[in-house]
Amino acid sequence: MSPAHPDPVAGKVPWTGKIIALQPRIKLMRSFDQRNHAYQGYALRLRGRVAGEEREFSVGIGKAAQAKHAFHVGDEVAGAAVPVADRQLEPVEFYKVSALQLVSRAVQPAPTPPPWVGVPPALEVYRMRGHRRLDVETYAASCLSCIWGCRMPVEITLDQWNPKEKQYRFETFCYGPKSCPSYRAGATRTVPGRAGMQWEEEDWVDEDATAQRGPDD
Repeated sequence: MSPAHPDPVAGKVPWTGKIIALQPRIKLMRSFDQRNHAYQGYALRLRGRVAGEEREFSVGIGKAAQAKHAFHVGDEVAGAAVPVADRQLEPVEFYKVSALQLVSRAVQPAPTPPPWVGVPPALEVYRMRGHRRLDVETYAASCLSCIWGCRMPVEITLDQWNPKEKQYRFETFCYGPKSCPSYRAGATRTVPGRAGMQWEEEDWVDEDATAQRGPDD
């Protein structure tokens, strides 16, 4: 079946491609030793055509869209989207998708994990599972296509009394089984604060966040 090519509207660019990775799209907000998450949807990495160019690219979709279509790796999809206004705040290149459609459904593979490449769970499942820090090089080498990997944009409020003072970066995390042989935590992370202070996020933070899970959960 030939992929559809939706008409661009209101500044949107058409795209079509095969999904090569699908992960949660989650934003992390930090303020020294405090952190909160915004569960925004899912990030699709595709190989195909966007704005007339053949390449790999990434698209953010919402929770409802993923629940409707149950996308997974290998599916061919199409739509129209807006280029992300501020790449510091998003892990994808395009968002605000319209005319989203499943062009062809791939036969879902059943490889031996890792990585896990089936239909990702609901965002509530990620919230319930909790995450551990994931070494950025390990993420790039072994976890890009895994549904349990996540590259989060991080917004750091340096001073809670002056909330406009912020820094931005990306961090990688794992929501997968603790027994995964590919997992590497990497170095602990530090969070800057007011007047040059720093807080180190030690191992106990991850242990506490995932204490409800067994090694293979």
